[in-house]
Amino acid sequence: MQHVAIADQPDELHDPQSFIAKYVWSQDHKVIAIQYGGTAIFVGLIALVLSGLMRLQLGFPDTFDFIDPSSYLQFVTMHGMIMVIYLLTALLLGGFGNYLIPLMVGARDMVFPFMNMLSYWVYLLSVLILLASFFVPGGPTGAGWTLYPPQAILEGTPGYDWGILLMLVSLAVFIVAFTMGGLNYVTTVLQARCRGMTLMRMPLTIWGIFTATVLGILAFPALLVSAIMMILDKTLGTSFFMPVLVSLGESLEYTGGSPILFQHLFWFFGHPEVYIVALPAFGMVSDVLSVHARKNIFGYRMMVWAIVAIGGLSFIVWAHHMYVSGMHPAFGFFFATTTLIIAVPTAIKVYNWVLTLWRGNIHLTVPMLFAIGFIFTFTHGGLTGLFLGNVTIDLPLSDTYFVVAHFHMVMGVSPIMVLFAAIYHWFPLMSGKMFNETLGKWHFWCTFLGTYAIYLPMHYLGFLGVPRRYFAMGTTNFIPESAQTLNAQITIAALLVGLSQLIFLYNILWSLRYGEKSKKNPWGAASLEWQTPDQPPRHGNWGPELPEVHRWAYDYSVPGVKEDFIPQNHPVTAEERTDGEGGHA
Repeated sequence: MQHVAIADQPDELHDPQSFIAKYVWSQDHKVIAIQYGGTAIFVGLIALVLSGLMRLQLGFPDTFDFIDPSSYLQFVTMHGMIMVIYLLTALLLGGFGNYLIPLMVGARDMVFPFMNMLSYWVYLLSVLILLASFFVPGGPTGAGWTLYPPQAILEGTPGYDWGILLMLVSLAVFIVAFTMGGLNYVTTVLQARCRGMTLMRMPLTIWGIFTATVLGILAFPALLVSAIMMILDKTLGTSFFMPVLVSLGESLEYTGGSPILFQHLFWFFGHPEVYIVALPAFGMVSDVLSVHARKNIFGYRMMVWAIVAIGGLSFIVWAHHMYVSGMHPAFGFFFATTTLIIAVPTAIKVYNWVLTLWRGNIHLTVPMLFAIGFIFTFTHGGLTGLFLGNVTIDLPLSDTYFVVAHFHMVMGVSPIMVLFAAIYHWFPLMSGKMFNETLGKWHFWCTFLGTYAIYLPMHYLGFLGVPRRYFAMGTTNFIPESAQTLNAQITIAALLVGLSQLIFLYNILWSLRYGEKSKKNPWGAASLEWQTPDQPPRHGNWGPELPEVHRWAYDYSVPGVKEDFIPQNHPVTAEERTDGEGGHA
């Protein structure tokens, strides 16, 4: 008997009937996306609070008794790991990947809905294991988010016992969840696109998510084996990463391991991880800019190949994170060169975003404000990355606040700006409601201006040589007293930016309950997810028949048409055939 996918079976057979089937053990990609998003935002808020506690210590040292050196290092570690892995990766791929892939490619659901459901629950398990480390003896690990051995598992480091073990187990479980979700995304994009949706008609959001998923499937195994090997070093006394050591006057039993091996494995994952976060953000911001500028994306094919090129190059630049660990000058030259080369396709994208805005009919909606804000923050963060990609400049700046400022501008603030743009842009589709525009603009300006109040002075502190990760500076002759004043100002700005996120939460929660009902396709978007029969889309997305695609997703401000856009599923007219237009790619 021929197999019929569950989403294509008659409604009465697969539509969830009970509350538990509909909202808990759901196999609907949209519900799973909301589950991913809700969990990621919750754990992200914990990381936000931890960053506030860190800033209190740095801005006003010796004022808060409950922050001691150990807890400070634990806050640093957990903040970094949660933000990079459990918030950004999970929300961009688990949240938006799940919601948008089937809708944007014209499928009813993911190809493997049951595995998709499992992916979320395994992700939730990894989060619970991570959070459990706050409640074990010794607390969470304070080894820094890079978890470098040997200090990560040796006495003297906060959380060197249970804390580090739970962190490593949590990462391994997270990777299992990512792999289940990632295989689903890749298979769905390659095998479940509707008729007419060629690869070169896919929206750039899907290209970004698809390429990032492939990167993750190839890069995360390096982190997985690192975690397993370090667990063995810690529990069984193996020496994968542990060299000969003398601790507190006693020789330890470790022998022959290489801490540098761990660094290579970690950064072989760690640098592609930057693009696992960045590429979905690149895709989503491209679509938001095009829709709200009422103009087709500039250089679509160039943008696609830039995404693919960035993904490929991201695997040959990892060791620029290890200049201070020491390496042969020839390798330093190689990795400095590849780091500069990867800036080329990245710069192409920035040029194309700006040229998309050029002479566009720009609507300064809340999603558009966040998208434009992203171009600013990403450009600034990218330019400072060119400094750090150069060996001779990186060495003196590597352990200073300059790196903190660069990393947060390019890897923290920029993707979060895109996340806000995406949440505001697709909120009407997901909820059927409109958000409060005034509150959204207040949220944007507080976040955008506050970001610069935090990170511009931080670059200057880096040039002064103020070291990062220090609990207290003590008496340091080369750091002027004004640096502490600046640190206090940064803390006040950071706390205000953190509090301003309450505006976002209030706006979303209030709008879900009391928001004005959204009209269908309120932004006038041409891409397929807005063309569903119902808004929000029902289970199965498309009613009795799947859509058929006739053109790309960027037909805006087209002369001679009733609306100023043409949906992807609108057939090519006789005039378009005569003019040689329509049916892009």
